[in-house]
Amino acid sequence: MTSIDVLDREMYTEAEAARLLGVPAPTLHYWLDGGSQRGKTYRPVIRVEPKGNRRVTWAEFVEAALLREYRRTHKVPMPELRLFIERLRDEFDVPYPLAHHTPYVSGRQLVYNAQVESGLDPEFALVAMASNQLVLTGASESFLDRVAWTDEIASAWRPAGAAEASTVRIEPDVRFGRPAVSGISTEALWEQAEAGATHAEVAETFDLSLTDVGWALAYEMAQHAHSAG
Repeated sequence: MTSIDVLDREMYTEAEAARLLGVPAPTLHYWLDGGSQRGKTYRPVIRVEPKGNRRVTWAEFVEAALLREYRRTHKVPMPELRLFIERLRDEFDVPYPLAHHTPYVSGRQLVYNAQVESGLDPEFALVAMASNQLVLTGASESFLDRVAWTDEIASAWRPAGAAEASTVRIEPDVRFGRPAVSGISTEALWEQAEAGATHAEVAETFDLSLTDVGWALAYEMAQHAHSAG
């Protein structure tokens, strides 16, 4: 069971979170703590107020994962998005509205209202009107495809770099929130393979399926290739 308390649990340094999310570290810091540019100070996007530290909670990580979906193809209009998230906090009376399942399922009308009231451009909306029905947009669908929910709270995320069918997951209560398959760290499996073990030997050592080992090593290979590039 995933409790609301886990949302406030500090899981990562900003550098670790940025690597797992696949976003530049300065971008993640701006989303979390705001910043100054050309003599003007900007408030955080995800947090209510700056914390002034470099630790990232599970809820902040999940909300940053949604923003990442926008960043893949768009430059997010931060003033409108910041106001939109603030309105969602008020509407749903939760500090981390994007880390809750309700807005995407039964709360779409409230999300739509918040979008309109905050002046959020339709290009960056979470829901849209189609044939008189509120439907999820591509960005929110892409985010939801990566998230597992328990008691309406985000309990797992398929990390950036993991293919759609991959079994690699990040969970706050498994391996300290590091990528894993069936509870085994992908990094540990990668180290075994790098030491010369075959996929079958790795699978036998950790009592995993060959499929899980394959997905874990594919994920780690993509991460190492990205780091090398």
